[in-house]
Amino acid sequence: MTLKSDIDMNDIFDDNLFDLNGGSMDADSEFIPLITQEEEDDMHNAEYPTDIPILALRNNVLFPGVVIPITVGRDKSIKLVQHANENDKIVGVVSQKNQEIEEPEFKDLHKVGTVAQIVRMLKMPDGSTTVIIQGKRRFQLQDLVQEEPFLRANVKFFKEEKAPKRSKEFTAIIQSMKELALKIIKDSPNIPSEAQFAIKNIESPSFLINFISSNMNADVAKKQSMLEETDLKKRAMAVLEHLTLEAQQLEMRNEIQTRVKTDIDKQQREYFLHQQMKTIQEELGGGPQDQDVSDMRLRAKKKKWNKEVNKIFDKELNRLQRMNPQGAEYTVQLNYLDLLLDLPWSEFTKDNLDLARAEKVLERDHYGLEDVKKRILEYLAVLKLKKDMKSPILCFYGPPGVGKTSLGKSIAEALGRKYVRMSLGGLHDESEIRGHRKTYIGAMPGRIMQNLKKAGSSNPVFVLDEIDKISRSNHGDPSSALLEVLDPAQNNEFYDNYIETEYDLSNVLFIATANDLSSVQGPLRDRMEIIEVNGYTVEEKIEIAKRHLIPDQINNHGIKKKDFSINKKTLEKLVEEYTHESGVRGLNKMVAKLVRNRARQIAMEQEFETRVKSEDLKEILGPGRSKTKYSNNEVAGLVTGLAWTSRGGDILFIESSLSKGKGKLTLTGNLGDVMKESATIALQFLKSHAHWLDLDQLVFEKYDTHIHVPEGATPKDGPSAGITMLVSLASLFTQRRVKKYLAMTGEITLRGEVLPVGGIKEKILAAKRAEVKEIILCEKNKQDVDEIKQEYLKGLKFHYVKDMKEVLEIALIKEKVKEAIVVD
Repeated sequence: MTLKSDIDMNDIFDDNLFDLNGGSMDADSEFIPLITQEEEDDMHNAEYPTDIPILALRNNVLFPGVVIPITVGRDKSIKLVQHANENDKIVGVVSQKNQEIEEPEFKDLHKVGTVAQIVRMLKMPDGSTTVIIQGKRRFQLQDLVQEEPFLRANVKFFKEEKAPKRSKEFTAIIQSMKELALKIIKDSPNIPSEAQFAIKNIESPSFLINFISSNMNADVAKKQSMLEETDLKKRAMAVLEHLTLEAQQLEMRNEIQTRVKTDIDKQQREYFLHQQMKTIQEELGGGPQDQDVSDMRLRAKKKKWNKEVNKIFDKELNRLQRMNPQGAEYTVQLNYLDLLLDLPWSEFTKDNLDLARAEKVLERDHYGLEDVKKRILEYLAVLKLKKDMKSPILCFYGPPGVGKTSLGKSIAEALGRKYVRMSLGGLHDESEIRGHRKTYIGAMPGRIMQNLKKAGSSNPVFVLDEIDKISRSNHGDPSSALLEVLDPAQNNEFYDNYIETEYDLSNVLFIATANDLSSVQGPLRDRMEIIEVNGYTVEEKIEIAKRHLIPDQINNHGIKKKDFSINKKTLEKLVEEYTHESGVRGLNKMVAKLVRNRARQIAMEQEFETRVKSEDLKEILGPGRSKTKYSNNEVAGLVTGLAWTSRGGDILFIESSLSKGKGKLTLTGNLGDVMKESATIALQFLKSHAHWLDLDQLVFEKYDTHIHVPEGATPKDGPSAGITMLVSLASLFTQRRVKKYLAMTGEITLRGEVLPVGGIKEKILAAKRAEVKEIILCEKNKQDVDEIKQEYLKGLKFHYVKDMKEVLEIALIKEKVKEAIVVD
């Protein structure tokens, strides 16, 4: 049987703070008055037996002077109370350490308790016994005297400390405690206002502390620690701290309740007002909802959509009519219908098929890029002959700043179509392409449909910018979603999750741009027609600067054309020494800096020369970087190679040296795996064909070889330096000079074949800038050279080779280098 030996504080008072009426006592019980100062002094000075019965309390602590009712249920407790009530009515009240223990032993009790006097003993209607007790003095348990029929022990009484009379600090603490208690009673809706009279009528500071400690909302452990505190001032501070926290929590709770009540009242008020408005509008004949539906029906009559879309629209519009305008779904449905009406179903702009005009527009906006212009004109020509041709899916691939994105705008103007650009950089959610299902909160259509809505046409030029920057996440793979968009066989039935029906994208001219095709997944790459947009040559950059960059910057900075000019020689120096890129973004920034400097001179009324000279660049832009030029052939093992970078072509020096050793090969210069393999192949081929160069096979076992490629901070990789490394090693072991002003590029095999490589145009232009006069290439690269304008090849001689024997015969001359060493 579950027994109780204490009173649950929830039974005393709803707010767990103050008990003034005796908790669960009946209405006929007497009111127990608060003790006076004289009664408290008598209580502290009274003599009590040191051998007393011990009553265990489960979830309460009794303080001196405080009157509380307790419900007694345990057999031992009932016997103890009956025994004490028949004798001296004195019991020792001690709290349990663990409230879960039903039959506590002596070791399960706290060491400090309160001696109490039984004031009244009542039989309750439910058969339980309620005892009203008043605390008298604190004591400390000493020895256990008996365990049956109830606990009895020897105790040692505390000497109660009196409140200091002249302490201003203590007086302030007591006053603050009283004010806080009154504030809590006032702010709490569950505490009767009569409780304020009890607090105000307590004169004794020590009893005030005990009274509040007993009735405040704190756990047994907190109350027990206050009972055990012998220093009255420290006990008062502990009570004040707890009351402060309780007052703050009560204030916060009241504030939250007030705010919630205010919000609910506002919502109810708005609801009733809306209902009244609805009733009035119905009486007057029609409301905003009817007006919305009517407007949508009128707009729908003008749409050129097919029967299936019209059926979906009518169904969803009828559903809107049945909805409550105050419901959340009404707005979602209204937005959906608005989107259906805003999309350009079967609405097209008329193409301008004047090929001469289109060519003029493309030439006006972009210099060079002949392959791209040619492909656009081909598309226009076929479209002119075959009216219903599906649009191609183009992908402009090349380094940054060469005009891939701006080409899309020029193409749109040339065709007379609307222009839309969608950046895919960092896109990682498939829903950005296909849209969200409209059942979700905040659902939206995909960005494809959003941009078509913005364009107002079903056949715009749609630029998918940075398609190689798409990423993948747990929200799906956007590049896979693009497979349907960019497939001419499928995109006539593109399905957006939000629209929930097919949309024809076959008339959209999609143009994707990318810097690196390796990061574009294979199936997506196969669906696009790849058009490489190469970097510009120095000559092309100069022409672009003259035609586009300088006029634009003059216009942007508000100066007159007559106030600024720059000649070709200065522009060439600006390009070669102050920019290092395939495109013209950096060049544009440098031109802007020159124009800003001129604007400053004009604004400050300084004297200046209209023409910017080469020597002015250093003063305005700072020192430039001298271009890399051909070195010399004075050192064995030094060979000039050609490299391709994302910024264009460049020359590359390969250095090698020998030292006494055991045939070890060392490679430095931040080389990639492919380039390291090329060096290994070159050395192995040289060993296998040492007789070509009259070398002893054993010489390779006596020396360690070190190959280094300068500019170690720059990563380098690729197979195109293969023949350069072989010539470097051959020159090193034979100590023969390499032909002067010679550069080379090509991949080698173990059989000695020379294979073709890419980036030929950029490499040849880099060689020309470096004052190279002869270039060795694979025979199969001749077709790449033939595509380059002859004006860029002027002054260059090409040697086309099939194998390494030809390379060595061309590259190495009989003459030894200066200070040649003997390698044997």
